[in-house]
Amino acid sequence: MSRVASLYLPQLPIERLRRLEQSAKPHNPEPRPVRPSVVPPIDDDPGACSVPRGGGWRPGARWARDGALARARVADDIAALPAHQRPTMREMGRRSEPADHPFKAMRPDEGGPGGQAVAAPFQPAAWARPAILVERVGQRDVVTAACPLAAELGIHSGMAAAHARALVADLDVRDANPAADRAVIERLALHAVGHWTPTASVAPPDGLWLDLTGATHLFGGEERFCRHLRRFLARLGYTASIAIAGTPGAAHALARYSGAPITVLPPGAEAQALAGLPLAALRLTPDALTAAARFGLDRIADLYPMPRGPLARRLGLATVTRLDQARGLVAEPIIPVMPFDEPQVSRRLLEPIGTAEAITQVIGDLVDDLTGLLQARGLGLRSAVLTCLRVDGDEQRIGLGTARATREAPHLKRMFALRVERIEPGLGIEAMTLATPRVEDLAPTSLEATFADGARVRDIAPLVDQLAGRVGEQALFRIAARESDVPERAVLRVPPLSAPTGWPAWKRPIRLLPRPEPLSSVVALLPDHPPRRFVWRGRAYRVMAGDGPERIHGEWWRAGREMWAVRDYFRVEAEGGERFWLFRRGDGVEGATGDLSWYIHGLFG
Repeated sequence: MSRVASLYLPQLPIERLRRLEQSAKPHNPEPRPVRPSVVPPIDDDPGACSVPRGGGWRPGARWARDGALARARVADDIAALPAHQRPTMREMGRRSEPADHPFKAMRPDEGGPGGQAVAAPFQPAAWARPAILVERVGQRDVVTAACPLAAELGIHSGMAAAHARALVADLDVRDANPAADRAVIERLALHAVGHWTPTASVAPPDGLWLDLTGATHLFGGEERFCRHLRRFLARLGYTASIAIAGTPGAAHALARYSGAPITVLPPGAEAQALAGLPLAALRLTPDALTAAARFGLDRIADLYPMPRGPLARRLGLATVTRLDQARGLVAEPIIPVMPFDEPQVSRRLLEPIGTAEAITQVIGDLVDDLTGLLQARGLGLRSAVLTCLRVDGDEQRIGLGTARATREAPHLKRMFALRVERIEPGLGIEAMTLATPRVEDLAPTSLEATFADGARVRDIAPLVDQLAGRVGEQALFRIAARESDVPERAVLRVPPLSAPTGWPAWKRPIRLLPRPEPLSSVVALLPDHPPRRFVWRGRAYRVMAGDGPERIHGEWWRAGREMWAVRDYFRVEAEGGERFWLFRRGDGVEGATGDLSWYIHGLFG
């Protein structure tokens, strides 16, 4: 079940100009009310009177103290009664349910009468003049937008500018800027994609479509999302009306012609909700509206009983399509805005191809086109996806990634040549598309002139890419140091082109086992001597030399069991020349530090 919201900004051009004017004017805050300099005196000595006079009650007044004592005596008398004779809470004038704190702040969503949105229509300042926007149409100027003050004086869109000037003498007339209005709508759509829903579309010239399917629960429901959206637009200085329905056409019509600031339509109620709206709500062409007026059709409900054939002949086939789209009988896809314009190139082939040579040639042409496009935008490729459309309708996709941003065509062609064998052409490939879902900025670099041989370090990124294409991207990595004393936590994998830093000064084995392996038949002199002999993986070793211990304590902030954990590491050399990295759990003195078992953790080269 899809849910689509239509956002309508009726006064977008005028409010945009008002906002620009207000941002350009200096901010002059209103003067605060002046408090009177003479304050009437307060009588702090009421004498024998128990009622406060003058400036209010005092905490120590007798009437307050006597009331408190009286209430205390009544409470004591009630507590002295038997349980079955005590009055109920309601008879005592008290409520058993808790009451909210009188100074607790109300939720922003619940403010205002009836829980409606706080956003209010734009209120023009006292100094504002009636303003209109005009656009040149043929040989005359036509009003395209009018502010609320001008609308009250009888000016509306479509009126001739000369007629509007004749009606209102002091009229602020400005040229319309549809490009700026379109830019505002597009920025709102990009903001919607990043904050509200992954699918948003521009509904020109003054609205948005938001696909809210599966997204409104993040804002507490559809009604609450609409209030949140109207408050956001009110802070920007724009008024809006929002409608949520099951189809884009119904949402578009209700947002503009229902007259309500927020409309949430239940699923399946589109036909009934649209019945009373005018035909203009269906986004019909002017010719269709003129023909409908000639036949006496003014509401959408008038089209329901009419047969499709006569309706299409009189009002056009587009009218039937719009009516079915609004009622959900025909799908109406919305084209979402893309925060990132993905560079891509495509080729449609005159005849299907199926050989590796032909596929490689087309890939080379696509790579040449793509590198030119990337160079024009100043971008470099980090990943690419090649899509091959077969004759039978199936698609074959292969992808590649680069260790560093690049747009070198020979290098990319070699990488794709290693993956051509993964494509199954079937009966033939009729179209191919090369897209880059991940790009980075790649500016040109200056080449330094040098007379020394071999002074410049060669870039190994092409070598890394070719090796990754053969053995896999996960097989190439480097080891970097991590801030930790425990050996198995002190290293991590990093990309092959990164420069690891921060290696410890003490020696570590070349090969570290995935996890320490236990040793058996260990002979060692406690507490600070290396073992003399041990058995590992069924083979006995006799130690000829050893160095240590290097004591490592557990990281108590990670787990409580490492509070007293101790490891004593030794570097030992066996008779055959093998060198191992061993450790003993415990310091050999305190039993809480370990059970004195021996393990092997690594091997030296």
